[in-house]
Amino acid sequence: MTITLPTRLLIATTNPGKLDEIRRILGALPVTLVTLADHPPVPEPEETGSTFADNARLKARYYANATGDLTVAEDSGLAIDALDGEPGVHSARFNGESYMEKFATIQEMLAERGTDMSAARFVCALALARADDVIWETTGIVEGQVLLPACGNGGFGYDPIFYYPAFGRTLAEVTAEEKAAVSHRGQAFRALRAYLTT
Repeated sequence: MTITLPTRLLIATTNPGKLDEIRRILGALPVTLVTLADHPPVPEPEETGSTFADNARLKARYYANATGDLTVAEDSGLAIDALDGEPGVHSARFNGESYMEKFATIQEMLAERGTDMSAARFVCALALARADDVIWETTGIVEGQVLLPACGNGGFGYDPIFYYPAFGRTLAEVTAEEKAAVSHRGQAFRALRAYLTT
């Protein structure tokens, strides 16, 4: 299904790091990008999905209905093989308020399994909705390793513990452009950009 290029698109996130990355990727589109801050406050929906895709669809429909805008929503996180896919869909709400606390918990959990590193991946599920209809969706995945202790001051979230072998660095040690070129979110939003312009 294709759609006529909209005049405005709601990016349904309040995470400033995500917004910066998304605006960088979609910025060339001849579309007005709006955020939840451009609307009267809308309570956040409860993310009850068992997968990233479930939560992306849930949020896209919810905010499209609440605002009347064509809405793109994403759900993303870190899945660590040695921890049976944790923190997964609970990445944002995983143990601890700060990411340093989350890193410490992950380090403890890995140590209990006799290691300080593991194969891992970042996943970004993205859904585009108009009212109740999800009209397009995709998923971006970047493979790498969780490597502790944390290293680097760039990026946000779990980037300081996500080592990307092709760069030989964590995603917190690379430029924003380098990260966007390979990241899960970069892949997903470039696919959205292509969908909206073809």
